[in-house]
Amino acid sequence: MQTQNMKVMVLGYGAREHALAWKIAQSPLVAEVFVAPGNAGTAEIATNVPISDEDIPGLVQYAKRSDIDLTVVGTNDPLALGAVDAFQEAGLAIFGPTQAAARLESSKAFAKAFMKRHNIPTPAYATFHDYEESLAYLNDLPNGRVVVKVSGLGKMGLGVTVCDNKNQARAALRTYMVDKLLGSSAATVIIEERLEGNEVSVFGLSDGRTVVPLMPVRDHKRVFDNDTGPNTGGMGAFGPPPDLEAGFMEHITATILQPVIDGMAAEGHPYVGVLFGGLMLTNDGVRVLEFNCRFGNPEALVLMALLDSDLVEAMLASIGGRLTPDHIRMRVGAAAAVVISSPQYPAEKFPKGLPIAGIAAARALAKVEVFHHGTYNRWGQLVTARGRVLAVTATAPSLSGALEQAYRGVRRISFEGAHYRQDIGRMLITAEGGHLERPVVL
Repeated sequence: MQTQNMKVMVLGYGAREHALAWKIAQSPLVAEVFVAPGNAGTAEIATNVPISDEDIPGLVQYAKRSDIDLTVVGTNDPLALGAVDAFQEAGLAIFGPTQAAARLESSKAFAKAFMKRHNIPTPAYATFHDYEESLAYLNDLPNGRVVVKVSGLGKMGLGVTVCDNKNQARAALRTYMVDKLLGSSAATVIIEERLEGNEVSVFGLSDGRTVVPLMPVRDHKRVFDNDTGPNTGGMGAFGPPPDLEAGFMEHITATILQPVIDGMAAEGHPYVGVLFGGLMLTNDGVRVLEFNCRFGNPEALVLMALLDSDLVEAMLASIGGRLTPDHIRMRVGAAAAVVISSPQYPAEKFPKGLPIAGIAAARALAKVEVFHHGTYNRWGQLVTARGRVLAVTATAPSLSGALEQAYRGVRRISFEGAHYRQDIGRMLITAEGGHLERPVVL
């Protein structure tokens, strides 16, 4: 594989892939960037390839025909379908875990059992294949404050239901196991202890033996302000979270990330790629809510905005088994991303084809980027195509500055019924370590 004038292909269609392509294009090693299938935003900086990220044979064929030097998997579906295995069998370089290693995301039941085997802290849980058995277990619980999760991959933020009582939990079980809202993904369902605390997303790159952490990020899953409404794929993110103590990532790397890499290697499935842990910070310590096997969305936007080193070099080092801490450097400062969604999102049906205005005006602001998630170009007019449409991302020396700049960009963008949360990252902590709870002035 050549490491100069490289052709790099990113698999996926959303803001995460736009941000990855944007960062990859900055590498002096890279001559051309391709995104399959991409969106209207990636088309501005790369060549869109009209092949679904789930068409693994078609992608392999295209990569061979086009002399792609490196493929980067952005979304979860290709990993679950064995994209990495297929590319490797064809002699093609690809960044991401194998199908067996990616079970940490594609099967929550596998991930839970894996964590239990390797003493990685996670909420108490029970796994069910039978609806009636799940109801009997729920009825025996003292209360219904649980989390119901499908074991397989969710869609559009669906697949995890946080319940306040048994009626809500029963409804979630019926939706998944009887109504089969998510099909085979819900063949196995987990009922999990519901914990209280702040959540944080942590990321590390791994070469199968070593894991090198990136910066922690906090995202907002609920669709409405004050963390109300249904879960989504993510309505905004910021980092680094100011409420984390010094040494947090060193502790998480030693107690969670590295044990995962060691455990996967010991079980014969070395983990190469990005490891993403969703954590809950409880009074009893850190607990792992889930693992993902790719960058998060919108967390990736924050990470790419602050990554000061060459992402392609780090990916090549991971693939080559020579990753070191020197491959990851984060800029001093903060970043924030605010998602603008279609009206009615995350409902299954929402309007599409709504004309979008103001992106150029938002990008004209200092330290602001607009990453596309669900857009396409219709006869020269940019229009909406998915539930989440755009993500305005800003960097600044301080978190409050990054948030204020991101919201300035958001206010310059418009389409009919556009929705965004107005409270992303509003709870701040002072640099002196004292807690200061106040809304960010937007």
